[in-house]
Amino acid sequence: MSISEDGTLPGCQAPDPNTRTPKITVPAKACDCHAHVFGPTDRFPYDAGRTYEPPEAPYDKYRKMLDTIGVERACLVQSSIHGTDNSAMLDALVQSDGRFRGIAALPDGYTEADLIRLHDAGVRGARINLQFDGAAAMDGIERLADMIAPMGWHLQFLANIANYHGALPRLAKLPIDLLFDHLGHMPTKLGLDAAPFQDLLAMRRDGRTWVKLSGPYRTTQGDGMPFADNLPFAQALVAANPGTVVWGTDWPHPHLDIPMVNDGDLVDLLADWVPDEALRQKILVDNPARLFGFEE
Repeated sequence: MSISEDGTLPGCQAPDPNTRTPKITVPAKACDCHAHVFGPTDRFPYDAGRTYEPPEAPYDKYRKMLDTIGVERACLVQSSIHGTDNSAMLDALVQSDGRFRGIAALPDGYTEADLIRLHDAGVRGARINLQFDGAAAMDGIERLADMIAPMGWHLQFLANIANYHGALPRLAKLPIDLLFDHLGHMPTKLGLDAAPFQDLLAMRRDGRTWVKLSGPYRTTQGDGMPFADNLPFAQALVAANPGTVVWGTDWPHPHLDIPMVNDGDLVDLLADWVPDEALRQKILVDNPARLFGFEE
């Protein structure tokens, strides 16, 4: 997306307000491990450096969607829309009464005291947004990893692994767990045998590299459900280490360039990717509880 000549930011679709009830039964304490809140802007203004202009997507609308799909827990990921001001996300954690966790975007000059404050508020990781911030987001990553390791946090990456293939060995040396959004964000057209994807699978076998089964519309070559070209990638990622996979809706699905998806359909898509009910229990409940520090 790019800013128009008159300085107008591109908009994006609002999430589907008519969430369908999934066909499958979601287990108790299931967790949506990737979602965002935007606004309300009268309390939480958007960042001046944002690159698009989404509709507001506040906590109450998100919680209504979760109730419809039967998911009790969530992890909210700080979006570039709010920059490094985590206030909207932290406010949603307060409203959730302990049912949500958060992933923060850290400003320059953050301190140990800042990290402790975020941890006490329910944050359990830091986001590295290579997709929007570029390679500069890797500056100081070793220092950050050393600071968050004693807190049990992980680093979460929004990055097309094909674009940052050369950085994977550096990341593998960090003393913390890593979490890659959206199936690794690599276009499916590159194929299962692509070196970046194979290296991600190899990293996953060590037990410290996690992936999210989320955002299939960000990697597909198709234009709608069921995003069939993602199936072998999702299954390969799960097979590499079922104990380090989580699932997320990616609500409110920002800057989507195909018709808006329905979150109920995304729940049912997980059943296509992971037909085994016991394994879905692990992905939806057990793994998130361990990664984000929920009580079982």
